[in-house]
Amino acid sequence: MLVKRKNEPFKDKWALPGGFVEQEEELSEAAKRELQEETGLVVEKNEQIGTFGKPGRDPRGRTISIVYLSLIHCQEQLHGNDDAAQAEWFEIDNLPELAFDHSEIVKTAYQYL
Repeated sequence: MLVKRKNEPFKDKWALPGGFVEQEEELSEAAKRELQEETGLVVEKNEQIGTFGKPGRDPRGRTISIVYLSLIHCQEQLHGNDDAAQAEWFEIDNLPELAFDHSEIVKTAYQYL
């Protein structure tokens, strides 16, 4: 599942849903909140699968992503919200070009599964 970015950087490019952690928020709860804000999906469980922090991965500055995986039935309805213009399901073998280093993250998640 990917979201089309509404804002720069990478406006109109597909990406994994995500965002920034609030000051008093647990990391796993931030991942759940961002998923819900950008797609309308509510998940109870997620699992941390990696950390990505290569310099230059985000043109806004040094950004470190802590990546969580949730298993979701692909029949769930998606609604692009917040800073996502739209949200869609894609087949793993037919992904569009992704923003940031998200293709590397998808590869890592697929190998993890």
